[in-house]
Amino acid sequence: MRRNYRAIQTVNKTVIYIIFILISFFVFYPLVYTVYAAFAQGNSIANLNIVPFKGKLTLNHFKYLFTQTDYWLWFKNTLIIALWTTLLTVIISSLSAYVFSRFRFTFKKPLLMSLLVLQIFPSFVGMIAIYAILFRIGGLDTLWGLVLVYVAGNIPYNTWMVKSYMDTVSKNLDEAARIDGASHFRIYRQIILPVTKPIITFLAISSFTGPWMDFIFPKMVLLSSEKQTLALGLFNFVSDKKNEFTNFAAGSLVIAIPFVIFFLLTQKQMMMSMGTAAVKE
Repeated sequence: MRRNYRAIQTVNKTVIYIIFILISFFVFYPLVYTVYAAFAQGNSIANLNIVPFKGKLTLNHFKYLFTQTDYWLWFKNTLIIALWTTLLTVIISSLSAYVFSRFRFTFKKPLLMSLLVLQIFPSFVGMIAIYAILFRIGGLDTLWGLVLVYVAGNIPYNTWMVKSYMDTVSKNLDEAARIDGASHFRIYRQIILPVTKPIITFLAISSFTGPWMDFIFPKMVLLSSEKQTLALGLFNFVSDKKNEFTNFAAGSLVIAIPFVIFFLLTQKQMMMSMGTAAVKE
């Protein structure tokens, strides 16, 4: 009986290992293949070997990106959009969450529900209205117009998320600070923000990564070549007119560098954001 039980356990473990190996292969193979394509010779995907890193490697694609294209201009535009979107989203969402979490006022629940209802509808549903509004206020073909679109789309859900986290922070801290004469803004800045740092960090990361490789809204808002983002610029390499997959892969690899650095700097806060608040009721 024991031998049969051990044999069954061995078979089960073997099957599980095989399943996980297959899943890992399907997940990591496209990533490894993209890295290989960035260093492979030739331009077309048809010239690449199905086995990654088989054959000679080159850095010509990176040289082409940095010297013969507007890659750094695309990178600068995207970085400006992502940073401003992150900054404004964190400030507005955290302030809104603080108001909803700590104050009682008329129509509080209806306003919260309206934020939730706004988040239900996909963003592309209002693309015609967004285009018309940006046209009226002169926001078309401008970076600030695209930032405005992203910030407006980020506020509803992120306000709910940060509010739920702030609700777990003890209100005794607010009352103690208020007794000492602290204003509401000082309580928010010196007490609430440090305690809610994990969720604020998570909010900053999600707000930064959202606009970084978005294609739909930049395609609609940004019309001139000097205002293009990374997504628009790299798309030109794999459009109907071009078939430069290796250049596209090289540009995509460079894009990942800020994410890696950002994650290494904030991974501790990311892990903390998955847990609960530092102080609870």
